Amino acid sequence: MNSLISRVAATIALVTGNAADFFLVRIVSNALSALAWAVSIVVRWPLLGVVVGTLLGQRTRWRRDPDLLRGYQRASWVWAAQYVVRLAVFLPLYSAGAVVALATAQVVLTWPLVALCVLASWPLVRSALPEGHRGVRHPA
Repeated sequence: MNSLISRVAATIALVTGNAADFFLVRIVSNALSALAWAVSIVVRWPLLGVVVGTLLGQRTRWRRDPDLLRGYQRASWVWAAQYVVRLAVFLPLYSAGAVVALATAQVVLTWPLVALCVLASWPLVRSALPEGHRGVRHPA
């Protein structure tokens, strides 16, 4: 998938003749991802809950647990924010045509930012669970 995305991005840059346009796909995907995460929270289907529920084999049982739902909503904002942070960095660099800075930002703001989101998510979910709650593996 990454190979296909890279090919599309390279084709865009080749056709436009602007090396910075290689990052357009990344910019658009971050904007759409931020929107998707925010909408998922607003409609009470936070994507973090969908992902964790799927990984734990719970399907959608977590949605019937108001505490887990609240925790997943809180933590999903962190994930939405990571895309906004990337956009806040990428857009000015793209406007300036700063290709090397864009490439550097892409490296710095990909896996390290994902790792930070993973680390921040658990405390946010856990803080929404009352004392005595059996945890994410056992929705109420």
